[in-house]
Amino acid sequence: MLKSLLIANRGEIACRIIRTARDMGVRTVAVYSDADAKALHVRSADEAVHIGPSPARESYLVGEKIIAAAKATGAEAIHPGYGFLSENAEFAQSVIDAGLIWVGPKPASIRAMGLKDAAKKLMDAAGVPTTPGYLGDNQDPDFLAEQAANIGYPVLIKAVAGGGGKGMRKVDAPVDFADALVSCKREAAASFGNDVVLLEKWIESPRHIEVQVFGDSHGNVVHLFERDCSLQRRHQKVIEEAPAPGMDEATREAVCGAAVRAAKAVDYEGAGTIEFIADGSEGLRADRIWFMEMNTRLQVEHPVTEEITGVDLVEWQLRVASGEPIPLRQDELSINGWAMEARLYAEDPAKGFLPSTGRLEHLVFGDADRIETGVEQGGAVSPFYDPMIAKIVCHGETRSDAISSLAQAVSETEVWPVRTNAGFLVRALWSDSFVEADLDTGFIARAGDALIPPSEPEDALFDVAARLVQDSTEQARIAGFRLNAAQAHRVTLTSAGETRTVDIAAIGDRVISVGDDTVDCYLPAHTEAAVVTGYVSGDQAILFADGTAYAFDLVARGSGHAAAGSGSILSPMPGKVIAVDVLAGQSVTKGQKLLTLEAMKMEHSLVAPFDGVVAELNASEGAQVQVEALLVRIEAAPE
Repeated sequence: MLKSLLIANRGEIACRIIRTARDMGVRTVAVYSDADAKALHVRSADEAVHIGPSPARESYLVGEKIIAAAKATGAEAIHPGYGFLSENAEFAQSVIDAGLIWVGPKPASIRAMGLKDAAKKLMDAAGVPTTPGYLGDNQDPDFLAEQAANIGYPVLIKAVAGGGGKGMRKVDAPVDFADALVSCKREAAASFGNDVVLLEKWIESPRHIEVQVFGDSHGNVVHLFERDCSLQRRHQKVIEEAPAPGMDEATREAVCGAAVRAAKAVDYEGAGTIEFIADGSEGLRADRIWFMEMNTRLQVEHPVTEEITGVDLVEWQLRVASGEPIPLRQDELSINGWAMEARLYAEDPAKGFLPSTGRLEHLVFGDADRIETGVEQGGAVSPFYDPMIAKIVCHGETRSDAISSLAQAVSETEVWPVRTNAGFLVRALWSDSFVEADLDTGFIARAGDALIPPSEPEDALFDVAARLVQDSTEQARIAGFRLNAAQAHRVTLTSAGETRTVDIAAIGDRVISVGDDTVDCYLPAHTEAAVVTGYVSGDQAILFADGTAYAFDLVARGSGHAAAGSGSILSPMPGKVIAVDVLAGQSVTKGQKLLTLEAMKMEHSLVAPFDGVVAELNASEGAQVQVEALLVRIEAAPE
């Protein structure tokens, strides 16, 4: 067994690896950029090495710095985690050439599966079913448009070097193909340094089924069953579960068997995932499930597999990298219960899920079986990296149990002032389609605004905030005291541009009881009493209802933000304007794209909030903009 390990990553996956390594008695070395100097993974490791400035391309993506850090600290091995250099065959080879142990598959296996077109050809040869499409080298736009027409719309344009939902575009009609191809290639070049794409037939009722595989240097390959990752937004996984609902034993055997064949075809060692696309229109059937790609690393969603199998996949990685065989045979692995994972992101659903960055002044997680995170209260979400705050994982005897536990854990999560998708996750988990396992990758898009929690607090929350202020602050109690007269408890609050004065005595039964930081109350969306949590800080009360945060100012004052109906389009974060789609004076309609902002390696479209005219345009292509910069102002069209 190796004695020391450098983790070439950051955030929650670095913390996850450190935890298992410590349990195994392995000394850990962290690496960090300027932005991560005080990060949790840095403080959790036995030793830490600074590797450069905040941008990943100058730190976490510089293999030479990471190898030098390993040598300087006497680390025997390098674990890449996921993302960054985890699927970079050249880096893996450099680690090996430096005399270090690479905790991952052989470079040749990474290369074989690294490009989606080559991988699909290899799988065809191995007898693994693949989706119809175009995998050729000709990248001429007109030729690709002809191939798309031959395949039949809708089609999916996919970067051959892509991953993580980047470099992918669904195209519904020929008229949209050219623009989608340009956008896809541009994002692929920025994210992966490779703009080559392939085309696939878009499956109308697609489910994303993936199989966890594991191989060792002794020729053994096993699977650890399947996961369903169909709940996605813009090809990014949102909620994952294991096993897949509706998977019968015969189909499971066929799909998992195909995954093992795929791994053996590339002489695979370590943890990997074979991803399949399934046509779920008639349930899960072995003849309607096709290979998509292989991720030659540990997956973000690996905890759900660990929860149903009782296996620590990071421990297996370290053992196999040390030359040991896989700890369990296939017949020793079984499924126990159901597990679900929700990805808690620092993003604002009310603003099109644009990332939200900044200091985590308040961070409290709900009661879950596992919280995988790389941040803590007082830390920060940086604009330089992925905005995931945590993975919230729950296990139950049945799928229904897992849903209930996860929904409660997410609803109890409190984050401020950074915005999160917690309220969105709660609504998704309790939606009828999800509860009934009526799933496909288009579920979130179809549900639309029904999954978006309101950005303005409902009426009852003003009462709750007032009651919390009245009961939680000495200042409010003193202000309401009158000699020889009944106390006058009146609290004036401002939230989302609306100001109200609440008479505490008039609240009545809507607020049942107040604890140290909780309020039992009745909310219109609940059939029973709901628990709203919150706290008072200075002249502001913060409430958390069903995972969504609401701020109430105790003194009417401007927040510095444009009012929701003002038509002012502010930059939600620092970034670069890569496209401007309107001109000053132009008429626009609600939802029309105004410009595209590139930030955190993703493209974000900013759209018109209502019908109107572009009264002010302060953005130009190529310009760098700061957070809350006024980019466009729309004046409403006269009624």
